[in-house]
Amino acid sequence: MSKRASASVIVTCEHGGNQVPEAYRPLFAQYRDMLESHRGHDPGALAMARDLAAAFDAQLVYATVTRLLVELNRSPGHPQLFSEVTKQLSAEERHQLLMRYYMPYRTQVEKLIVQGMRSGQVIHISSHSFTPVFNGIERRSDIGLLFDPARESEARLCRAWQRELQRLAPGLIVRRNYPYRGVSDGLTTHFRRRLREPCYLGMELEINQKHAGGNREAWRKLRRVVTESLSIALAEYSGAPRKSVLCRSV
Repeated sequence: MSKRASASVIVTCEHGGNQVPEAYRPLFAQYRDMLESHRGHDPGALAMARDLAAAFDAQLVYATVTRLLVELNRSPGHPQLFSEVTKQLSAEERHQLLMRYYMPYRTQVEKLIVQGMRSGQVIHISSHSFTPVFNGIERRSDIGLLFDPARESEARLCRAWQRELQRLAPGLIVRRNYPYRGVSDGLTTHFRRRLREPCYLGMELEINQKHAGGNREAWRKLRRVVTESLSIALAEYSGAPRKSVLCRSV
């Protein structure tokens, strides 16, 4: 598989682990089960992100601190920015969490996007995973591709990606904007508000966690299918900015 694409690819993983910094471990003493669940992290998301970054020689930004400390995929002021565990902290303590974990992460991603846009288009893949059953309802999908339907560049690329995924692995159920809406609050929507199309394309990749927790060889094969299908989709994709469109800064 070719490692070269027609645009700069940046890969992020906001929920790559469920680590708790030592200073906050007493706060989580009663929440071990929650930490180990999908609420604490996205199992498999970091492995997928690393494979994508390696396949495309892409910059990778990831977090291994639990999302229950501070939610890196939510905007400031969002009701889920802090979990039920950290909402009990004082305003000053929550501010410290933002300064120590949230802002450095987002600043690093923004820095890479700005650098990438100096030479043209940036394609941002945010790697996530989802629990197979939520609130007692089975989620009937293996892979979800989240994007903004109003941004034709994102829609076109995701259609091509879905098509190639299903061609390489016909048994896969691949759905667009499922199990979440692509325009819901998140890191990609944050940058979409600030960056015009087609200079910035932001998409979330959602993998069903049953694959990460299943057979190891099957899981490796699925990750290969994801990277290979994206490589083919990018080669077919023709949404690069015209020379008259400047893609320089956030």
